[in-house]
Amino acid sequence: MPDTGRSSASSWLMLLLAGGFEIGYALSVGGSHGFTRLTWSLVAVVFFLLTLWALSVALRTIDVSIGYAVWAGIGAAGAAALGPVFFDETLTPVQALWLGLIIVGVVWLKLADRPQNKEPVGRPQDAQKIAARP
Repeated sequence: MPDTGRSSASSWLMLLLAGGFEIGYALSVGGSHGFTRLTWSLVAVVFFLLTLWALSVALRTIDVSIGYAVWAGIGAAGAAALGPVFFDETLTPVQALWLGLIIVGVVWLKLADRPQNKEPVGRPQDAQKIAARP
């Protein structure tokens, strides 16, 4: 069944939400110090469940190959960018450049997912006959 624009937009928003949860998961796992700090560990488990739920909802209409790549890219870039904010980590200009490239790739993947208007091949009545088949 073809994907409507609204459904596609909702799926991409859910994928972005899943990416945000993935960032939260990655940062909270770092803060848990190998799951030895209870509060950070519980937060990590919550983010883990949320990211899996949101990703599974998004992948109902987004191809797994694209959805997973975008989700992983958002998580990796977000955790790397926010690691220095929350923890004693560094982000060099070269690392920031490559993270920017990941973000550009994610945006291009989204733009490539836009629905395309395809004309049916053959006569219009042939398309109706094909669509009416059980």
